[in-house]
Amino acid sequence: MVLMPSQMLRNTRSGAISLVLLTSLVAACSGSGPQKGEDSSSAGAAAAPPDSAATDTYATEPASTAPMTEPATAMAPTGPELVPTAPRSYTVRPGDTLWDISSTFLRDPWLWPEIWHVNPQVENPHLIYPGDVLALAYGADGSPQLTLERGGATRLSPRMRSEPLEGAITAIPYEIVASFMSKPTVLEKDEIRNTPYVVSTRDQHLVAAAGNTIYALGDLGSEVNSRFNVVHVGDPLHDPDDNDLVGYQGIYTGAARLLEAGKPSTLELTESARETLDGDLLFPGTFDVPLDFIPHAPTTDIDGRVMSIVNGIAVVGQYQVVVINRGSSHGLEPGHVLAIHHAGSEVRDPKSRGVSRSATGIGRSVQLPDWQAGTFMVFKTYDRISYGLIMEAKAPIRVLDRIGNP
Repeated sequence: MVLMPSQMLRNTRSGAISLVLLTSLVAACSGSGPQKGEDSSSAGAAAAPPDSAATDTYATEPASTAPMTEPATAMAPTGPELVPTAPRSYTVRPGDTLWDISSTFLRDPWLWPEIWHVNPQVENPHLIYPGDVLALAYGADGSPQLTLERGGATRLSPRMRSEPLEGAITAIPYEIVASFMSKPTVLEKDEIRNTPYVVSTRDQHLVAAAGNTIYALGDLGSEVNSRFNVVHVGDPLHDPDDNDLVGYQGIYTGAARLLEAGKPSTLELTESARETLDGDLLFPGTFDVPLDFIPHAPTTDIDGRVMSIVNGIAVVGQYQVVVINRGSSHGLEPGHVLAIHHAGSEVRDPKSRGVSRSATGIGRSVQLPDWQAGTFMVFKTYDRISYGLIMEAKAPIRVLDRIGNP
């Protein structure tokens, strides 16, 4: 076949291009890996784009601003999973909680202690303050780490007491825990037996309200003007697993001020939410609440139920109080994080026919698996019951929902 000049030109150009590509391929194969004696990590870093190190990691030392170079062939991250929108740094603001901040970085916020990179120069590094900066970095194995850069002068480690010292960020909202603890809504049997109680009003009225004088028996201390909360003993609470009586509902009726200690002591009702009756209990209005407990999983297997939901029959959203039928005797302590599960529904198999005695009534039924509806954190325990705050809720939480390890 005779080629025309234009065809010969095209073939010549095509052959030249093929030769150039083949030559480049051979050169790439022979020079892509590190040469003998050459550090492979250095080779990888040299091949990376100029700004790759700045967008992948940050220096963990506050005094240094130079970016850390991440190897081009970094190991797959291990441990807790970051959210896709996790920032490279976060400045702590007033009103933040550790849970809120952790949600900014992690899919499971309660796992934040696992990525917390402790700085030995910071006393009690789990306490952070507004103005502090949390920086996201990566370890040698590719796992995420959070480091702390103090936003101000070095602070002394706060002591545990009834109010936050120096504005430290707490794990959960202090004011919600404080409000609930001062006005208990679940009472253990031992509390009812051992707590001071109202014996009468001065005028021996059946009910009392703000402004009335009442008398109480029990140890109220001797400090005049000490404040107490008055709680009425409500309906009994039975463990849903064995029907044992474990406590009673507590109903806040008002507040009282100690006028004179004695047997009985004299108090004045200063606030009323409802009528106060003989036999109502008196709880101190001041108390200690731990501020620096750290979210963590129980070390034992927990399998229990929600016994009571404070101030409602269902809740949606954060920071509502629930009571469960597991306590210190089951290995629970403040800071433990547990999952709340809804029972799966029973549904009809769409490919089955006929009548059955199943819940669906028609055809074969299928039991759907339980699913996690929320997460809560324990903040106070008794022998067989615990109080906890709902930290996340994907659906309304109901009495008798199952609770277990996260």
